[in-house]
Amino acid sequence: MTTRVLVVDDDPVQRRLLDAMLRRSDYEPVLADGGEAALRLLEGPNRSGIGCMVLDLVMPDLDGLGLLGRLRERGIDLPVIVQTAQGSIDTVVSAMRAGAIDFVVKPVGAERMQVSLRNALAQAALAGEVRRMHRSAAGTLELKDLSTASPRMQAALRLAEKAAASDIPVLMEGESGVGKELIARAIRGAGARRSKPFVAVNCGAIPANLVESILFGHEKGSFTGANERQPGKFVEANGGTLFLDEVGELPAETQVKLLRALQDGEVDPVGARKPVKVDFRLISATNRDLLELVRAERFREDLFYRLHIFPITVPPLRDRMEDVPNLVRNFIARFAAEEGKRVRAVSGEAMRLLAAYRWPGNVRQLENAVFRAVVLTESDEIGVAEFPQVAAQVPGFEAFAVPATPSTRTAATEPSAEPLVLLDDAPATAPEPAATRDVLPLLGDDGHVRAMETLEAEAIRFAIDRYRGRMTEVARRLRIGRSTLYRKLKDLGLDAGAEEGEEVAADPGVARG
Repeated sequence: MTTRVLVVDDDPVQRRLLDAMLRRSDYEPVLADGGEAALRLLEGPNRSGIGCMVLDLVMPDLDGLGLLGRLRERGIDLPVIVQTAQGSIDTVVSAMRAGAIDFVVKPVGAERMQVSLRNALAQAALAGEVRRMHRSAAGTLELKDLSTASPRMQAALRLAEKAAASDIPVLMEGESGVGKELIARAIRGAGARRSKPFVAVNCGAIPANLVESILFGHEKGSFTGANERQPGKFVEANGGTLFLDEVGELPAETQVKLLRALQDGEVDPVGARKPVKVDFRLISATNRDLLELVRAERFREDLFYRLHIFPITVPPLRDRMEDVPNLVRNFIARFAAEEGKRVRAVSGEAMRLLAAYRWPGNVRQLENAVFRAVVLTESDEIGVAEFPQVAAQVPGFEAFAVPATPSTRTAATEPSAEPLVLLDDAPATAPEPAATRDVLPLLGDDGHVRAMETLEAEAIRFAIDRYRGRMTEVARRLRIGRSTLYRKLKDLGLDAGAEEGEEVAADPGVARG
């Protein structure tokens, strides 16, 4: 799954050049021959997944500045890189004022365009993540703040929009880690109770003997340890929204009181003489099949039908892989800012790895994997090597997996438990271990130190093989520039025909000389 980039240019030659350039940089180009065509595409069903636009300023029907104005009028938030053959200061200023994020002059080189795209996507991701975090903290997060490229997720968000216009009880269904609470907060932020409290309770994390007290409250002295009166979560949410996560974990006796709270709008605090009236909007969530729990007599059937009035099923991440690139960019932007690191992007190879994994832990697992990668990386781009646990489970990426620990090694790799017996006519040394692919011998067959040129050539061969011919990644890992890498390839006779800007195929013959 790669990021889609919209190319808007009336010149077919320029479109073909940019198409080839973007494909070499692991982007998926989407081509439009003019401003009107681009506008129709951005307002149509094929809008999903487009993360950036490369826009020509001079076009016959609707020029670049006109298209930027239309995008702003219609609220289409998309990072735009403008390009033109007329690179005057006035043109640059006009484009930036109209909303462009960067400016390039034709003909643009591959490296310049790649840097521009990377910076534009990173800046847009950071701005979006900061906006979402600010609104979430302020309790004003809305459904329009949750973007998705997945048709299944879009259907779930459309249901959420309808639910937000009413006080109808909502049941969020989906696996753990898919973002049920985030959608619940957005429903509240888009509804009439947006300025009222939002109280979230994880029913599965409350001790069984305290569930009733925490949810419905208790009076002072009603039981041992009740040293003061507690209002309970229902009273705290009075006038606002109560979110009950993992509602299927509630004990049977608590389910009865919850049913009464829904039917009569009142709760009975422990030890109270009379019920307390409450006005709340209930959003519940579960990662279990409540209907199966009803059949197993572990969940009340009458309560199930009270909760299941407006169900919304949130799909797991493996069923909406279109969202992976955008989620990864958002997580990188947030964690890089939090950790004070200058991480700007993830490599195309790493993105293919993340798109090939099934993500059993859903968005939460992806978030944690990106967090770890941001901490691990030592450059401005995250590669496959920063996701060793994921690589271990995806065919074709095993070379980047976590090395085996003593507990996971097979018996064949364990050292022998028998003592070493020294014979009079045998050398008093243990046998040398067999050479491995990632060991570079410093001595030649003649017993002398090998030439620096030979060592350098073998190191470059190994890097090309390990990173599958991705020359940008090879240069980054060797800590040299791409132009320096290509020069060394030619000087060492490793690839005399390589041109700067091309990628060398990961062919064993090329990699190993």
